[in-house]
Amino acid sequence: MARLQLTGEKATMLGTLYGRALDAESAHPILNDTMARDAVRAIDFDFRETGLRQGDQVTVALRAEHLDTWTRQFLDAHPEAVVLHLGCGLDTRVYRVDPGPGVRWFDVDYPEVVELRRELYPPREGYEVIGSSVTDPAWFARVPGDRPVLVVAEGLTMYLRAEEGKALLRRIVGHFPSGQIVFDGFSTRGIRMQKINRIVRKAKATLYWGIDDAAELEAAAAGLRCVTTLSAFELDYGRLGAGYRALARVGRRVPVLRRMAVFYRLEF
Repeated sequence: MARLQLTGEKATMLGTLYGRALDAESAHPILNDTMARDAVRAIDFDFRETGLRQGDQVTVALRAEHLDTWTRQFLDAHPEAVVLHLGCGLDTRVYRVDPGPGVRWFDVDYPEVVELRRELYPPREGYEVIGSSVTDPAWFARVPGDRPVLVVAEGLTMYLRAEEGKALLRRIVGHFPSGQIVFDGFSTRGIRMQKINRIVRKAKATLYWGIDDAAELEAAAAGLRCVTTLSAFELDYGRLGAGYRALARVGRRVPVLRRMAVFYRLEF
């Protein structure tokens, strides 16, 4: 079994992996990510220590499903694109989306995370993993910059400092001719409330970057524009139990809650 020695933001990927695994084991899965389930079984770790509780997996699965949908939409329109999955952790998005033969897909995360991915997941044509901090500009040299790009960053931006995140946006816009950047972010209030996030607290991680206005993102790089913002409370909670549906109704109606967790789709 694969053994783990991860701390801080690297350890938070275990909570989201566990959430996808629990979803796959449920009676009515949202993602049905059986690779996540198998990965959890192959790792020597007590996943109950992640802080994710039974029932929490629905929010993990809904977030991943939404970004999978945006990914498929982009690739339908750009069948020979580059995909950058930044801070990929142990996510199996490339296998779930199953891009066509014209797509070059790169997963980027810390070297120890990439090493673990190689133990758990099989290689596939057109797919490469890069072991690096996403904030290190050197890894861009390994990625072709002559195609449209889709950048996916799930559960990443809040672990960056604002200046790091904006510099990353500038590098992306400068490296590629056109594309989209899709991700989820927390507001500054969401960052201040990080102590109630059990996965973050259990991992002893720290959140930094709170985004309150899409204009902040657009100002980071010339030509960058926000085309979609969507509150996490506007996802399809109708498929879930009464408790989650009630929570979503409250979250949609209270502005400060509605803005705490938001999905962004940027274009350039």
